[in-house]
Amino acid sequence: MTNLLEIKVPDIGDYKDIPVIEIHVKVGDTVKAEQSIVTLESDKATMDVPSSGAGVVKELRVKLGDNVSEGTVVLVLEELVSSSTIEATPKATNSVAPTPSIAVSPQATVVSVPDIGDYKEIPVIEIHVKVGDVVKAEQSLITLESDKATMDVPSSASGVVKEVKVKLGDLVSEGSVVVLLEASGSLIPAVTQAITTAQSAVSSPAPTVAPTPVPQVPVSSVAQQSATSVTSMPDVRATISHASPTVRKYARELGADISQIKGTGPKGRITQEDVRIFIKQILSAPKTAAAAPVSGGSGLNLLPWPKVDFKKFGEIETKPLSRIQKISAANLSRNWAMIPAVTYHEDADITLLESFRVETNKLNEKSGLKVTLLAFLMKACVQALKKYPEFNSSLDGDELILKKYFHLGFAADTPNGLVVPVIKDVDKKGVMQIAQETSELAKLARDGKLKPDQMQGACFTISSVGGIGGTYFAPIINAPEVAILGVSKAAMKPIWDGKQFNPKLICPLSLTADHRVIDGALATRFNAYIAELLSDFRRVTL
Repeated sequence: MTNLLEIKVPDIGDYKDIPVIEIHVKVGDTVKAEQSIVTLESDKATMDVPSSGAGVVKELRVKLGDNVSEGTVVLVLEELVSSSTIEATPKATNSVAPTPSIAVSPQATVVSVPDIGDYKEIPVIEIHVKVGDVVKAEQSLITLESDKATMDVPSSASGVVKEVKVKLGDLVSEGSVVVLLEASGSLIPAVTQAITTAQSAVSSPAPTVAPTPVPQVPVSSVAQQSATSVTSMPDVRATISHASPTVRKYARELGADISQIKGTGPKGRITQEDVRIFIKQILSAPKTAAAAPVSGGSGLNLLPWPKVDFKKFGEIETKPLSRIQKISAANLSRNWAMIPAVTYHEDADITLLESFRVETNKLNEKSGLKVTLLAFLMKACVQALKKYPEFNSSLDGDELILKKYFHLGFAADTPNGLVVPVIKDVDKKGVMQIAQETSELAKLARDGKLKPDQMQGACFTISSVGGIGGTYFAPIINAPEVAILGVSKAAMKPIWDGKQFNPKLICPLSLTADHRVIDGALATRFNAYIAELLSDFRRVTL
């Protein structure tokens, strides 16, 4: 028999009404005791709320943006196993930084780890100062990270660093000596013991630390770090990387240095998408990787690009890339690496449209002009771009450029690779004129005679592989556009109308959108609207 267990926000000190910035689980997920379920963020701290039990998520009681306090129910678990069965991580084996009796001169100040609640033997993951640095009171000296929380240890006084008493990986507790300071000039020691809980718990495996109970972050002792005092110091990092525990774990698993990643979330917070983009940027530069193992500044520890003598395995032929392939490779690599793209699929019933297309071509047989599905797709896309103007835009820094014109590109297959001719002012042209222009531009593309201005200015691109085959695919966005529509081969399928199955000609649509501009709901509506227009093309005239 299963039991229902309410998982609540634990004691988080004096913090109240803290917004939920991340939710790491969904209904149906299986969670373990101490697994992070949501992340909270105040103006001074980011912290994870772990599960106090194990089981399957039955119900989520919070959503993004909700404000929660101690005792707020986060979710309801259906217990499957006792949380006591979850194995504990082996005891830490790192050397513990002792708290020795230190003889210092009257001018020296001992800076120790202040009260950090129930946390003990926490590893040092970052050291922000070195001997000779000038520090001010409340400036961050080191960063600690347990399996539940990431904390800054600030200086309790001002002065010059005479000696650093810890090293990376050391385990420290309350009272452990961090640095010795020597008074310097007008820098007056300020006795303000405080700790800046800069970030939340890292849910990474942290092999050197035994698991701790639900975090008791000593909020009453939190003091905000002075960014001004930090940035005025040479060789001192202004702030530590601002990321949730889940994101830190994700970066660690991929081998990414979190300090090298620029955050795009609220207050510069690093998101999982930022980590993915960072990894893509590194992996999209194989020449750099080939020179030597990538480490240090790049944030990744990659093996050199493989150099293989293929001739020893059999006969080979070396063929240089075409000019178009070289240009495309560079552009596509950049777009794939830098755009957080998501692809959405939709099926369009084009049974009536295809009948109309065939009939139209029969009526215009003598003219020699054949109307393809592409011309209808372009008209439908223009209608959708008008209804959803975010798709007819480009990102320019922190601004969105909304375009009032409708120029559509289409991918054309040529002997030397894909090119993208552009039909200008599609909104002002009829299907027959669009069909004629696409036919002419496609021929110029195959003959290698396209002019530069015939491949510029597109707002939106259609990539159709329907004439070749395929079902669904994920086209790469053609920057600086924010979306691209992929069209695959139409096929007859039995569609249930509530009473019986009817044969329908179904065309698969694959829309890739830039998630920075277009979220999933908007992308789905756009794709569904195009399918709706194609199913009854009379709607295009409305």
